[in-house]
Amino acid sequence: MEIAGLKIDLVRQRMRSLRLTVYAGGRIRVAVPLHTPTAAIEAFVQARRAWIEQHQQRFAAREPAPTPRYETGDTVPFLGQAYALEVRPAARPRVELQPGTQQLHLYAPTDSTAAQREAILAAWYRQQLRQRLPELLAKWEPVVGRTAAAWGIKQMRTRWGTCNIGAARIWLNLELIKRPLPCLEYVLVHELTHLHERLHNARFWSLADQFMPDWRTHRAELNRVLLAPNASPDAD
Repeated sequence: MEIAGLKIDLVRQRMRSLRLTVYAGGRIRVAVPLHTPTAAIEAFVQARRAWIEQHQQRFAAREPAPTPRYETGDTVPFLGQAYALEVRPAARPRVELQPGTQQLHLYAPTDSTAAQREAILAAWYRQQLRQRLPELLAKWEPVVGRTAAAWGIKQMRTRWGTCNIGAARIWLNLELIKRPLPCLEYVLVHELTHLHERLHNARFWSLADQFMPDWRTHRAELNRVLLAPNASPDAD
């Protein structure tokens, strides 16, 4: 539907309150309870017009994510640092970090394709994130006062993280291993906070302030680079 010149993706579903999301690229999504009157939806959007435009402008100013070719000379990110990629021939695929020289050595067969080298790097990224999460959970679960019954890693296009509240299970985006460590910690705290409060309401953000007072700084850094054209401005 269109409201005051804004094109809105309207979703009616079983929920308690209206929810507005602005995506990178400018798309606006409004989720509402099943029988919400059109007039109430229009008033809801109109009241948040300035907020919508502010977020659309912020997304327009973001940097596009680089698209590496996974060849020697490319620059690839790891925990917020840029590393020069050097591809070396080897029968056994692997990745070795060279902190002293800010290089990442990717070993792959001579006839490997870009997609195959990307898969080798993605497997290494996953391993690095999986190794760090237990220690980070041990750090933040006592602070938040909630424990994740299970956690996992996904390659997600539109979310930095999600939480299945009923199962107390959290999922983190594999892309987080490319961002600075505090960004990863912010998303982890964000999802753990959902085990207190399902919605992104005043109580949720008050708890976030309590658990991680500087979360806004980390969220701004996290969202400085586009995740995907239809990405949400935050974790879920």
